[in-house]
Amino acid sequence: MNQDHTDYHARLQAMDDHSVNPSQAESLSSLVNRSRRNVLKGGLALAALGLFGGSLAACQRAAATPASALLGFSGVAAQTASDFDRVIVAPGYTARPFFSWGDGVLPGAPQWQADASDDWQAQLQQAGDNHDGMHYFPLPDAPNDHGLLVINHEYINPTLHTAGLTWFEGPDGSRQRPLDEVRKEQAAHGLSIIEVRRDRNGTWERVSGRYNRRISALTPMAIGGPLAGDARMKTLSDPAGDRVLGTLNNCSMGVTPWGTYLACEENFHNYFFNRDPADYAERPTHRRYAIGNGRNSKYYAWESADRRFDATPYIDQPHAGYVNEPHRFGWVVEIDPFDPHSTPVKRTAMGRLGRECSVVSMGEGGRMAVYSGDDSRGEYVYKFVPAGRFDPASPVANRRLLDEGTLYVARFDADGSGVWLPLIWGQGGLNAANGFVDQQAVLLNARGAADQLGATPMDRPEWVAVHPQTREVYVTLTNNSERGHVYPVDAANPRPDNLHGQILRWNEHNADPAATTFTWDIFLLAGDQPGALDAAGNPVPAHLTGTIQGDIFSSPDGLAFDGAGRLWIQTDSDETAAHTSNTGCNQLLCADPVTREVRRFLVGPWGAEITGITWTPDYRSMWINVQHPGISYPVSDGVSRPRSTTVLVTRDDGGVVGA
Repeated sequence: MNQDHTDYHARLQAMDDHSVNPSQAESLSSLVNRSRRNVLKGGLALAALGLFGGSLAACQRAAATPASALLGFSGVAAQTASDFDRVIVAPGYTARPFFSWGDGVLPGAPQWQADASDDWQAQLQQAGDNHDGMHYFPLPDAPNDHGLLVINHEYINPTLHTAGLTWFEGPDGSRQRPLDEVRKEQAAHGLSIIEVRRDRNGTWERVSGRYNRRISALTPMAIGGPLAGDARMKTLSDPAGDRVLGTLNNCSMGVTPWGTYLACEENFHNYFFNRDPADYAERPTHRRYAIGNGRNSKYYAWESADRRFDATPYIDQPHAGYVNEPHRFGWVVEIDPFDPHSTPVKRTAMGRLGRECSVVSMGEGGRMAVYSGDDSRGEYVYKFVPAGRFDPASPVANRRLLDEGTLYVARFDADGSGVWLPLIWGQGGLNAANGFVDQQAVLLNARGAADQLGATPMDRPEWVAVHPQTREVYVTLTNNSERGHVYPVDAANPRPDNLHGQILRWNEHNADPAATTFTWDIFLLAGDQPGALDAAGNPVPAHLTGTIQGDIFSSPDGLAFDGAGRLWIQTDSDETAAHTSNTGCNQLLCADPVTREVRRFLVGPWGAEITGITWTPDYRSMWINVQHPGISYPVSDGVSRPRSTTVLVTRDDGGVVGA
């Protein structure tokens, strides 16, 4: 029968954000004076956050803070009406739909059908669903007018099919899915690479060029690094353990200095199922990553139609069937956008996570680090430091940099200092006695290794951004309703029932991306302003107020710096929740890192997440994504039907966006 999809996104998001960290012990960073935590739990006003030290006190609203000269636009108002169906942008700017789910990618791709009746073969030639992280790669002939746009397609909406997702009951009572639907869903995952060009009239257009490519959950990929060929990567269809079919749940991303794209596999756990309770209990690489178990699988139920997603061990088959298939996801996938015939490579030295992003910071002499958030309640912030150094004169050597290095996890101490803890086999209890028999085991269960080292459980770490001049690093912590219940309040995560989230930042020692110590503070706590009233006219509780200087927002998610050092913030909150009655629809804001002023630049339609952001090198053209709009939004072909859409934003006078 058909499933009711009215609250699909909310339920899927709840599954994605579910806490899977079993470590109930307080981390080192949470050893703050208990009286401070008790005061916070009692509802003390946010001004009391000064108890945690000067770095937090500095985040408080200060009337004397001057207006930012960095933010050169007038802000727009929040939109709280549940029938808001537009994208509005700051005065003097234009936002227009540019690239929507179902638009043609490959030459000769069939036209998108208004009733979503395209089959999976057509979908492999068209834009996938739920646009997310993306990047513009300039082409040398006209870098600001001609380039490649690479766009992630995170997951699918039920509207992918004419009648929504369907399933039926199998003989054993299990949920079953039609193979043709599953194939189309797999085809709608992955990435689109499209050529874009600005014509003589200054209008951007999509080009059906030789670079255009669709990468999906059906695209062959190589396994690189320490786990290539490892026994724990071998399956019935890949007995060598060095090839894998497809990539899943690509949320945010990164870009290397040698011009490749780093797609990140986030909530891959929703696609797999192990129905053997005894095996599941003994397999931390399934259990710690919340692979489905029990009688019925997670929402997609792909395993009922595609056997490789059934991770139940079959001991009568080589490599126990597909028990290792989940091990082949959760990696950084490196893709060369300039070579449409290249094979994407999963870089296993960087560790297996529910990884949100892979953001590169370049230091002196080619030293570099790649930062990632593991987006789930109580998970961690990581960085990978390659063993080698970037050398622009050695392109072949650069392609191997992500296959060898050290993965670290962050500990945020209460005094504003921090330590990067190395995930190295044989150190810090990462040994056979604790379930880690070698370095490959550490990388396969990086979450469990971080537990063992005493890293700081965070409030859903998502996107990371690095300041282009100072190398200061920022991370969005979207929210965590379990803070103060499952996870103790600590200095880096100071609010119980944290429904609005925060942005945290740190400075590496000597501004060296490869440093092992840092200092940190909280840039802002999201939420209402102190003294605000909710929709019913009641005072907003203290734990729902924040320290924002300027325009308020909830649940920061996307994050990026432009070349001038403006910090762009994108949100992913639930507009239907009581605590978002004043912030309304999701939005794109811009902040000055020095004055801390925040100004709202763009608001999206009701039901949509605002995500993905990239620019041309001159910063005069910006693209952002409107993901899963809940009501009508004019898409690229003018058809008024909710479709995830990439939106082009330009200044009417042709100037720099945001200046």
